[in-house]
Amino acid sequence: MYVIRLADGTLRIPHSLTSDDGRLIGNAYVELAPSDPDYDRWLPESITEEQDAERRRRWKDENDDLEREFLAFKESQATDR
Repeated sequence: MYVIRLADGTLRIPHSLTSDDGRLIGNAYVELAPSDPDYDRWLPESITEEQDAERRRRWKDENDDLEREFLAFKESQATDR
């Protein structure tokens, strides 16, 4: 999850909710406006929605080689037994 900078300047910050014993309940985004005190801390890490979409597209497109490599490794482990 990335810090996403929306066109109006709002930042979407990843946020995880956990139970008292540390179990993950869920992941979500919270929004920070430019007037929020924590805004400047998160701004340098932010990417635009377009950059996020491009990263997702590249990951999906370039995942085929990695998946083939993993499946070959997995098969080699099964035959070694």
